[in-house]
Amino acid sequence: MKYQLRKKAIILLEDGTIFHGKSVGNKDGTAVGEVCFNTGMTGYQEIFTDPSYYGQLMVTTNAHIGNYGVNDDENESNKAKISGLICKNFSYNYSRPAANGSLENFLIDSDLFAISDVDTRALVTYIRENGAMNAIISTRVDDIDALKAELAEVPDMNGLELASKVSTKEAYYYGEENATYRVAALDVGIKKNILRHLAKRDVFIKVFPYNATYEDMSSWKPDGYFLSNGPGDPKPLKDAIELTKRIIEKNHPLFGICLGHQVIALANGISTYKMHHGHRGINHPVLNLKTGKGEITSQNHGFSVDRKETEAHPDVEITHICINDDTIGGLQMKSKNCFSVQYHPEASPGPNDATYLFDEFIERIKIGKF
Repeated sequence: MKYQLRKKAIILLEDGTIFHGKSVGNKDGTAVGEVCFNTGMTGYQEIFTDPSYYGQLMVTTNAHIGNYGVNDDENESNKAKISGLICKNFSYNYSRPAANGSLENFLIDSDLFAISDVDTRALVTYIRENGAMNAIISTRVDDIDALKAELAEVPDMNGLELASKVSTKEAYYYGEENATYRVAALDVGIKKNILRHLAKRDVFIKVFPYNATYEDMSSWKPDGYFLSNGPGDPKPLKDAIELTKRIIEKNHPLFGICLGHQVIALANGISTYKMHHGHRGINHPVLNLKTGKGEITSQNHGFSVDRKETEAHPDVEITHICINDDTIGGLQMKSKNCFSVQYHPEASPGPNDATYLFDEFIERIKIGKF
């Protein structure tokens, strides 16, 4: 191992529970956020750069992290978005022909504090039983009272607006300008792979900031509208909700993913709520109610759409169900050209079970365009 004597570190949960570990890279540091876990065996770089994880301390359940290095082409945004990393075994050495760097250097370049040698099985079990909560990780192991005071100042994720922290500041374009279709995308934490999937379907995209108005987006004369994934509670996104109401009222083709899915529900008067510990991983089964087929999906969300209210809504129907807990995985409007899913069809957790949703979006655009 590269570092023989590494600094002791702790994870202090808001309920006072403490887990122990060691600092990655023998680095002093402290980081705060909501502690959550991801069950993926691979894809750690995509996880760390996913804007939907902004404000969260990530616990990786796979035993080895860093063993296949990093590749710049696999970033989902311009830099790491998690608040800090918690893992079992951190690999300082890596072996993959496609890698162009180590995870250790990636963390250094991202100024991201990480701890390893943690009993992640025990920590994840604790989160599953007691729920996601705020936490602090630090090498200040003898300063518990000060860490508790610092942790007490961290806002709760429930009611927290974070889209403005990760959204683009200025509108930008993606794809070929002479593409057949034009899509206006609202960036409340968009992943690069979503843009790639749209662009390879002959779409030219203009990406707008989180607080864009309907007039801003419609003036570009798009053929369809897209609401992205993102972090935090959807309820504070008042501008995005009003924008969505306008798009639905005009019956433009509209597709939402993850946070965008939740915003569509709120625009229809359906409530959202904070989940006990959320869905985060690349192995979550979903049932497509239209086809009767199961889909293995990638998911990352701590909020969900109220199922009873959705079932009671006269113009909204459930299209997908998350099999593990019967929460809503997708919905569509009966009288409008609008649909959404809670999971991530742009991600490939091995199979590509959900990429058909981008094709469905194009088909919905064609109906209105030709």
